[in-house]
Amino acid sequence: MHAAVAPASSSPRATWTGLVAILVWSASVGMMRSITEALGPVAGGAAVFTLSGLLAWRVVGVPPLRALHPVYLWLAGALFVVYEICFALSLGLAHDRAQALELGMLNYLWPSLTILLAVLCRQQRGSPLLLPGVALSLVGVVLVMGNGHWSAAQLWHNVLGNPLAYAMAASAAVLWACYSLLTRLYGNGQSAVPLFLLATGVLLWGRYATSPQPPMLLSFASIAQVLVQGCFAAASFSCWNLGIQRGNMTLLAAASYLTPVLSVLLGSAWLGVVPSVAFWQGVVLVCAGSLLCWWGTRR
Repeated sequence: MHAAVAPASSSPRATWTGLVAILVWSASVGMMRSITEALGPVAGGAAVFTLSGLLAWRVVGVPPLRALHPVYLWLAGALFVVYEICFALSLGLAHDRAQALELGMLNYLWPSLTILLAVLCRQQRGSPLLLPGVALSLVGVVLVMGNGHWSAAQLWHNVLGNPLAYAMAASAAVLWACYSLLTRLYGNGQSAVPLFLLATGVLLWGRYATSPQPPMLLSFASIAQVLVQGCFAAASFSCWNLGIQRGNMTLLAAASYLTPVLSVLLGSAWLGVVPSVAFWQGVVLVCAGSLLCWWGTRR
């Protein structure tokens, strides 16, 4: 029988390991976008996740499947795979690099959602400050997506311009929050991240082989970016798996909302995009909302 065992106390070392994942993710949006520009949305994601899965398998290894809780292996694994596909394709389907940054910001709703789910599932205590924190984060994302306009019509117009990409980015935020909570509850200190990454790569290669795709523009730069991003993905997801199971989940979720600042800085520098003042205002609101969520869960 498998039991769902959430850690009774958090490990500072595991928390710091999880923070490493957050730092690495900050550099991923810009590089992933440039990879999809060269290889295409599907092939770019397939190459990165296949390489990262092989690297994670070689470095971390995979425990016997019998040691993994079925909920973690199958349900959390499915959430992981669908999340990665949604997020990678949303960046690849962005009409331009500026929109890719917007979609990256929409994905950063997941930390507040993680805290909210943890409170609803009684894995974390919360105070009335939690709801204003989530609302403030949502306002920040709306400001980013609306290019500084608060009009619902303007926001809807922007979403209708690329509905599939926005829907995938929003779905990714919900999926990763659910994955993080299930991993916390049913991971039992084990990691099947290499399997999840390889499964993502296999599904994307299957999609590439069975549907029309743009040609891959292989070059030294694109191959080097795939290698770097593959290493980033293998390291970050393995670190996050340890951090979310054995570290301070609330602190990690709150710290995750500081990554929009780093992500925008690194992504805009890499992609050569200058964010607007309204974009930065939205980033500040998102970070403020996350900090309010964290404050609302303090004992």
